[in-house]
Amino acid sequence: MRPWLASASAVAAGFFVTAVASTAADAVMHAVGIFPSSPRYMSDPLFALAAAYRAFFTVVGGYITARLAPDRPMRHAWILAGIGLVAGLAGVVAYYVIGGAELGPAWYAISIPAEVIPCVWSGARLAAPRRSFAHASGTDPLAQPRDCR
Repeated sequence: MRPWLASASAVAAGFFVTAVASTAADAVMHAVGIFPSSPRYMSDPLFALAAAYRAFFTVVGGYITARLAPDRPMRHAWILAGIGLVAGLAGVVAYYVIGGAELGPAWYAISIPAEVIPCVWSGARLAAPRRSFAHASGTDPLAQPRDCR
Protein backbone atom coordinates (compact mmCIF):
# COMPACT_ATOMS: atom_id res chain seq x y z
CA MET A 1 0.00 0.00 0.00
CA ARG A 2 1.28 3.45 -0.81
CA PRO A 3 2.37 5.46 2.25
CA TRP A 4 -0.08 8.32 1.68
CA LEU A 5 -2.94 5.84 1.30
CA ALA A 6 -1.93 4.01 4.48
CA SER A 7 -1.77 7.35 6.31
CA ALA A 8 -5.15 8.49 5.03
CA SER A 9 -6.64 5.09 5.87
CA ALA A 10 -5.32 5.26 9.44
CA VAL A 11 -6.90 8.66 10.03
CA ALA A 12 -10.12 7.68 8.27
CA ALA A 13 -10.37 4.49 10.34
CA GLY A 14 -10.04 6.43 13.60
CA PHE A 15 -12.66 8.95 12.51
CA PHE A 16 -14.99 6.23 11.23
CA VAL A 17 -14.78 4.18 14.43
CA THR A 18 -15.44 7.25 16.57
CA ALA A 19 -18.39 8.43 14.49
CA VAL A 20 -20.01 5.03 13.99
CA ALA A 21 -19.58 3.94 17.62
CA SER A 22 -21.03 7.23 18.91
CA THR A 23 -23.99 7.06 16.54
CA ALA A 24 -24.59 3.39 17.33
CA ALA A 25 -24.45 4.07 21.08
CA ASP A 26 -27.01 6.88 20.64
CA ALA A 27 -29.30 4.52 18.75
CA VAL A 28 -28.96 1.80 21.39
CA MET A 29 -29.64 4.29 24.20
CA HIS A 30 -32.82 5.41 22.43
CA ALA A 31 -33.89 1.85 21.57
CA VAL A 32 -33.59 0.53 25.14
CA GLY A 33 -35.30 3.60 26.60
CA ILE A 34 -32.37 5.17 28.45
CA PHE A 35 -32.63 8.25 26.22
CA PRO A 36 -36.14 9.60 25.57
CA SER A 37 -37.65 9.71 22.10
CA SER A 38 -36.73 12.70 19.93
CA PRO A 39 -39.42 15.26 20.75
CA ARG A 40 -38.66 15.05 24.47
CA TYR A 41 -35.72 16.87 26.03
CA MET A 42 -32.99 14.87 27.75
CA SER A 43 -31.82 15.74 31.25
CA ASP A 44 -28.30 16.99 32.00
CA PRO A 45 -27.18 13.64 33.47
CA LEU A 46 -28.16 11.92 30.22
CA PHE A 47 -26.20 14.48 28.22
CA ALA A 48 -23.26 13.84 30.56
CA LEU A 49 -23.56 10.12 29.83
CA ALA A 50 -23.51 10.84 26.09
CA ALA A 51 -20.47 13.10 26.49
CA ALA A 52 -18.69 10.39 28.50
CA TYR A 53 -19.15 7.62 25.96
CA ARG A 54 -18.27 9.99 23.13
CA ALA A 55 -15.03 10.79 24.96
CA PHE A 56 -14.31 7.07 25.34
CA PHE A 57 -14.95 6.42 21.64
CA THR A 58 -12.70 9.38 20.77
CA VAL A 59 -9.89 7.80 22.80
CA VAL A 60 -10.48 4.54 20.90
CA GLY A 61 -10.36 6.43 17.59
CA GLY A 62 -7.03 7.99 18.54
CA TYR A 63 -5.70 4.57 19.52
CA ILE A 64 -6.77 3.00 16.23
CA THR A 65 -5.29 5.83 14.20
CA ALA A 66 -1.95 5.57 15.98
CA ARG A 67 -1.85 1.77 15.69
CA LEU A 68 -2.63 1.83 11.97
CA ALA A 69 -0.32 4.72 11.09
CA PRO A 70 2.54 3.52 8.89
CA ASP A 71 4.93 5.91 10.66
CA ARG A 72 4.82 8.90 13.07
CA PRO A 73 1.65 7.75 14.90
CA MET A 74 1.33 10.99 16.90
CA ARG A 75 1.33 13.04 13.71
CA HIS A 76 -1.58 10.98 12.42
CA ALA A 77 -3.36 11.41 15.75
CA TRP A 78 -2.95 15.20 15.56
CA ILE A 79 -4.47 15.16 12.08
CA LEU A 80 -7.42 13.17 13.43
CA ALA A 81 -7.74 15.61 16.34
CA GLY A 82 -7.76 18.54 13.92
CA ILE A 83 -10.51 16.97 11.85
CA GLY A 84 -12.51 16.20 14.99
CA LEU A 85 -12.01 19.73 16.30
CA VAL A 86 -13.29 21.26 13.06
CA ALA A 87 -16.30 18.91 13.09
CA GLY A 88 -16.99 19.68 16.76
CA LEU A 89 -16.74 23.44 16.20
CA ALA A 90 -19.15 23.10 13.27
CA GLY A 91 -21.53 21.45 15.74
CA VAL A 92 -21.19 24.39 18.14
CA VAL A 93 -21.91 26.85 15.32
CA ALA A 94 -24.93 24.77 14.29
CA TYR A 95 -26.10 24.69 17.90
CA TYR A 96 -26.20 28.49 18.10
CA VAL A 97 -27.53 29.03 14.56
CA ILE A 98 -30.26 26.37 14.60
CA GLY A 99 -31.84 26.87 17.96
CA GLY A 100 -29.60 26.61 20.97
CA ALA A 101 -31.52 25.40 24.00
CA GLU A 102 -33.96 23.42 21.86
CA LEU A 103 -31.09 21.07 20.99
CA GLY A 104 -29.79 20.63 24.53
CA PRO A 105 -27.51 22.43 26.96
CA ALA A 106 -24.72 24.64 25.63
CA TRP A 107 -22.13 22.87 27.77
CA TYR A 108 -22.79 19.64 25.86
CA ALA A 109 -22.29 21.26 22.45
CA ILE A 110 -19.07 22.87 23.69
CA SER A 111 -17.82 19.67 25.35
CA ILE A 112 -17.58 17.81 22.05
CA PRO A 113 -14.80 19.94 20.50
CA ALA A 114 -13.25 20.55 23.93
CA GLU A 115 -12.67 16.85 24.53
CA VAL A 116 -11.33 15.98 21.07
CA ILE A 117 -7.68 16.94 21.50
CA PRO A 118 -7.06 15.40 24.94
CA CYS A 119 -9.00 12.24 24.07
CA VAL A 120 -7.31 11.60 20.72
CA TRP A 121 -3.91 12.35 22.30
CA SER A 122 -4.65 9.90 25.13
CA GLY A 123 -5.62 7.15 22.70
CA ALA A 124 -2.48 7.72 20.64
CA ARG A 125 -0.33 7.65 23.80
CA LEU A 126 -1.93 4.37 24.82
CA ALA A 127 -0.99 2.94 21.42
CA ALA A 128 2.54 4.35 21.33
CA PRO A 129 4.23 2.08 23.92
CA ARG A 130 2.68 -1.04 22.43
CA ARG A 131 3.59 -0.03 18.92
CA SER A 132 7.17 0.92 19.86
CA PHE A 133 7.77 -2.33 21.74
CA ALA A 134 6.18 -4.50 19.07
CA HIS A 135 8.08 -2.73 16.31
CA ALA A 136 11.40 -3.02 18.15
CA SER A 137 10.86 -6.70 18.90
CA GLY A 138 9.86 -7.50 15.33
CA THR A 139 6.40 -8.73 16.33
CA ASP A 140 4.39 -5.75 15.06
CA PRO A 141 1.92 -7.10 12.44
CA LEU A 142 1.54 -3.56 11.07
CA ALA A 143 5.26 -3.00 10.55
CA GLN A 144 6.64 -2.80 7.04
CA PRO A 145 8.63 -5.87 5.96
CA ARG A 146 12.38 -5.41 6.33
CA ASP A 147 14.80 -5.92 3.51
CA CYS A 148 17.18 -8.68 4.70
CA ARG A 149 19.86 -8.56 2.03
